[in-house]
Amino acid sequence: MKLISWNVNGIRACLNKGFMDFFKEEQADIFCIQETKMQEGQVEIILDGYYQYWNSAKKKGYSGTAIFTKKKPLNVTYGIGIEEHDKEGRVITLEFEKFFMVDIYTPNSKRELERLEYRMQWEDEIREYLNNLNKTKPVIMCGDLNVAHKEIDLKNPKTNRRNAGFTDEERDKMTKLLDAGFTDSFRYLYPDKENMYSWWSYMAKAREKNVGWRIDYFIVSKKIESKIRQAKIYTQILGSDHCPVGLEIGIN
Repeated sequence: MKLISWNVNGIRACLNKGFMDFFKEEQADIFCIQETKMQEGQVEIILDGYYQYWNSAKKKGYSGTAIFTKKKPLNVTYGIGIEEHDKEGRVITLEFEKFFMVDIYTPNSKRELERLEYRMQWEDEIREYLNNLNKTKPVIMCGDLNVAHKEIDLKNPKTNRRNAGFTDEERDKMTKLLDAGFTDSFRYLYPDKENMYSWWSYMAKAREKNVGWRIDYFIVSKKIESKIRQAKIYTQILGSDHCPVGLEIGIN
């Protein structure tokens, strides 16, 4: 099974920057997007052969997630049952026969870490949510998790130490999630691979110089990590400040 995740930084803009070309070329079984930045009815995408599920934030032009899947899920839920989080449209969960598919757009701690306290609350509650799913059947979770977990996951770890996305607090929460029974699919296959990033600032020609961060992930339940076949970062794909990431796994 082939899965793709992409923070599109506004789906309406991305549609004009090659989104459909990439979508059609890859023919993923499940395609998840984050930061749709749209309300229901603002865009219609014709995707033959796919079921579509959208979760928009109440605030216009902000956050939002969507999943496109070839196989119809048994059940679909939006959010995690906590209004403070759910009003921002950050989570969609599809239940299939053998696994849960969870699309997540993690809140950014922002400049001056003004939202770090909220982020810590989010991390604990999303981990509890994923742990509860994992008790029932394996979980495949993907999305922009807004954290570079290890120093290898960003170009300049020393100068970014207390910046949003690379605070000790955020990194510790990622470690806690993995220790709870989950696996970072890319690092499972490529533990020492350097200079592989999924997000670049629009400033100072960062993408051209590959001064980036790996903050987009496929995380899977540890009990199915042996089924991971391939983990990809599509660094050549433009259209957003993030590039897509992919997973091929022997489960369907």
